[in-house]
Amino acid sequence: MKKLLFVCAIGLCIMASSFAQSGKVHDNLTMTSKILKMERNYAIYLPPDYETSERSYPVLYLLHGATDDHTGWVQFGEVLRITDNAIKDGTATPMIIVMPDADTGRMGYFNAGEWKYEDFFFEEFMPYVEEKYRIKSEKRYRAVAGLSMGGGGSFMYALHHPELFSSACPLSAYVGPLTMKELEDRMDWYKEKYTKAELKEYYERHNVLELLKTVPEKDVKSVRWYIDCGDDDFLYEGNSLVHIAMKKKEIPHEYRVRDGRHSWTYWREALPTVLGFVSDAFHQY
Repeated sequence: MKKLLFVCAIGLCIMASSFAQSGKVHDNLTMTSKILKMERNYAIYLPPDYETSERSYPVLYLLHGATDDHTGWVQFGEVLRITDNAIKDGTATPMIIVMPDADTGRMGYFNAGEWKYEDFFFEEFMPYVEEKYRIKSEKRYRAVAGLSMGGGGSFMYALHHPELFSSACPLSAYVGPLTMKELEDRMDWYKEKYTKAELKEYYERHNVLELLKTVPEKDVKSVRWYIDCGDDDFLYEGNSLVHIAMKKKEIPHEYRVRDGRHSWTYWREALPTVLGFVSDAFHQY
């Protein structure tokens, strides 16, 4: 009888341990950037079985919005709880989530003047994390998502490098300046001066609607798109125009307009769907 009770107790402990198993978030990590000439912060989510397995994982690059940093999705987006639950209930596959910092030194995910953040991301940051962690470094196992400024980063990174991402999920995205006047005002805010030719080049490279005119359709269609923007979001116009432009070009995409505004409540509610969407590609849909 005692032996039976002992075996049952061990079994219950194992069951409790498996149910309690959680992923881990490290949100105070750094790497050295030669391009930006500074230390760069980042956060990372590692799935529950990362430390006990020897397998490699797909990766989601999850970009924060303006005024936040690499801890935004950790603190306000509750990425640990939401991802653990999605993996536990089977709606998402175990994955690594990488959250870079685009708010130190200067705010923004793109190259502008001396600020070469996009070069840093693709030439230094991505190779660094994909070598340091057990990440599957192939297009089909790599996705990008983000909110607001990070939603714009998701659009741009996937359109600039469609060969690298299987899915892109811009949430409440800033799709780029919709007019040259808007771009000029923005650069004035940064107190930087550019020639008309430089502004035109920047506009054409950092406006989703312009990129949809110039990036080959087969490349755009090689990325799975999930676009989500609330009905009360101040960025509704740009997202609506992108949806219309994609429909006209018959570019497959999911477009969602839910009840909500530009808020963390909206983005927390979006994250489980994003995790399921990118997992479809990781699973070989």
